[in-house]
Amino acid sequence: MVTQYDVYLINLDPTIGSEIKKTRPCVVISPDEMNRHLSTVIIAPLTTKSHDYPSRIAIRFKHKTGWIIFDQIRTVDKRRLVKRLGAIDETAIQETKSVIREMLVD
Repeated sequence: MVTQYDVYLINLDPTIGSEIKKTRPCVVISPDEMNRHLSTVIIAPLTTKSHDYPSRIAIRFKHKTGWIIFDQIRTVDKRRLVKRLGAIDETAIQETKSVIREMLVD
C-alpha cells in the first residue's frame, strides 16, 4: 500500500522540455483513499539542487538536504515506483500542506 507522505524512488522518464527528469525520490501527496483505489499516485519530486521559491520547501531526508518541488507536481502510474525510501517528517508534512493549500486552494 502506497501511503501519503511516503518517499519513493520513481522513474520520471520520459519527459519533455522543463519537466524534472531521471529516476529520483518523490513524495506521494495523493491521499490514502485515492492511493488504495487508483493505479496512479500524485507526487512531488525531490532534488538536491534548487532555488528558494515559494513553491519549494527545503527538507532533510536520509541525511541529505534537498527540496520538495511542488511546481513539478504530477500524476504517475504506480508501475513507475521503483522502491520505498521512507517518509517525510511531521514538520515537512505541515509545510507540504501549507504550500499545497497556498498554491491550489487560496
